This record gives sequence, C-alpha cells and structure tokens, in this order.
Amino acid sequence: MKPSLSHTAAIALCAAWMLPGCSQQGAAPASGTASPQASAESADVARNLDTYRQLLRIHNDEMAVTMGKDIVSRYPDSAAAKEVQQTLPEIEQRYTVASEKNRLAALWLYQVSPMAGGTQSTATIVNSLPSGGADRVQLVLRRHTSWGQSAFLYGSKPGFVCRGNCTLAVTVDGKPVHIKAFAPPTGEPALMMVDDKGFIAMLQKARKIGMDVTFAEGEKKQTLVYEVGGFDPTKWASVGKGKKK
Repeated sequence: MKPSLSHTAAIALCAAWMLPGCSQQGAAPASGTASPQASAESADVARNLDTYRQLLRIHNDEMAVTMGKDIVSRYPDSAAAKEVQQTLPEIEQRYTVASEKNRLAALWLYQVSPMAGGTQSTATIVNSLPSGGADRVQLVLRRHTSWGQSAFLYGSKPGFVCRGNCTLAVTVDGKPVHIKAFAPPTGEPALMMVDDKGFIAMLQKARKIGMDVTFAEGEKKQTLVYEVGGFDPTKWASVGKGKKK
C-alpha cells in the first residue's frame, strides 16, 4: 500500500527539522580539542612566561616586574601565573629598593672646577620641599685648594636673615638638632655652617634633613627639606689639603 500524502509530508517535515541538528553536531569540535581562541591564548601565555624567565636570567628587574604583573593580571588562573607568583614578590621588592636608591643618588651633583685661583670640588643637592620658585636653595659641600672644606646653603639674593652667628632649627630623620651658621661677610646669599666637619658627618648618616631658614626678602620663614640619603662620599673628589681662611 502506498503511503498517504500526509504521511509523506510528515516524514519530510521531520527530516527537515532534524537536518539543522545534524549539521550543528557535525560542526562541534571533537571532545578534548581546544578552540582556536583558547589555543592562541595558550601560546600567548607561553611566550610571555618564556620572556619573564629570560628577564630573570639577565636580572632585568624592571621589565620582569612589568611582565610578571601582566601575566598575573591577564591570566590569573593559569599555571604561568602560579609560577610567576613564586618569584615576583621578591623581584618587585628588590626593584623598589634599587629604584629608590637610584632616585636618591640622582639628586646629588658632583663637580670639580677652577675657582678663584684654585680648584674646588663640590657635592650639591637642591631641596625637595618646597619645590619650585625662589625657595629652591642648594646645600653645598665644598673643598677648595686654598679655602679648605665648607658646608653651606646657597640661595638667591638678598639671601637669608642671619645677624652674626645664628642658630638653625634642624630635624635629622625626624630628630631635632640645632646648628650654628653665619652669613658670609662678602655678601653672598649663603648660610655657612660653623662646624662643617660635624655637619658633614651628620649628613652622611642621615636620610632626610629639614632646615628652618628665614629669607631676607619679606623675612619669609621656610623649612627646606633635603633627601640626602643618596650622598656618595667617594664621588666628592679631594683637591688636596688646604687651610680654611
């Protein structure tokens, strides 16, 4: 007996309904096969991890910290992130310490040059606070073949208020001390430390020195802060013995 028209139509409709399902099953990736996107990500992680390992081998802490943080941030659940986290904290701490050491060292300027018929060697740093403007005052350590050794503040004219010998209120790493100073009789905008040897010895052990001064212009009071922890005495050249005048 021939199938009825309605039976034939039902079979055709069923076949048409099943075809998309069959097509989707055929397009699905086989079990255990990674998608192209996952494969690309895996390759990216592997490359970044290899770069991180190479940076560790050549002791490039700055780039290693940057790469390590990127791996942990972008792929937090990966085996690569787990490996990086075993070394990253130590590398980051070492880089932070080295960066601060380099920053403090860069605040100092060392020069040797002719000066007033002799040779002078200076180590100079400018106050970190306040920053900018007329309140920028150099702290200078100087050796001169004729004048000997001195330590002083050097600003802009008209200089500082200091009648005869004056006493500066100073903090050294937060501890208060008092330092005697005097204004040079030749009129330079400077404050000379009376005990330069003692001042320099104190500076070599300090990280931060704050000095209260009064500017002659308007008798403005200001605390000058110097981050002196990067001073390197080996870079402050000797220019021979001399007696202070």
